[in-house]
Amino acid sequence: MRLRLQSLRLDPKLLAIGAGGGLLSGLLGVGGGIVMVPLLVLWAGYAQRDAHALSLGAIIPISIAGIATYGVAGEVRYGTAIALAAGSIVGARIGAGWLARIDERLLKVVFGTFLVGIAVLMGARG
Repeated sequence: MRLRLQSLRLDPKLLAIGAGGGLLSGLLGVGGGIVMVPLLVLWAGYAQRDAHALSLGAIIPISIAGIATYGVAGEVRYGTAIALAAGSIVGARIGAGWLARIDERLLKVVFGTFLVGIAVLMGARG
């Protein structure tokens, strides 16, 4: 019982990473993984694959909080959101399957390249 209760203790680093990911997700409309995955790897010491899996697990509560907040303000376009969600469910299933099989080094390179590419595109569009 003691071991089980100890495992429920919240790590302050994880709370900080979650708060930062949630804040930026709500503010910028980015997936929390863009923030959480690098911090889980670089600051909290998780392996790349584990960081991606943890981030995927955090998406649902982050999304619910964002939908509730934006929904109350009348800012959610439900038809568009449903279409995005339908595509995302299919894509996430495929991506999670790849995540389970991809080499960890290649995963780091792909994720880093994605982040740099998005930063360049966003900066170019000013």
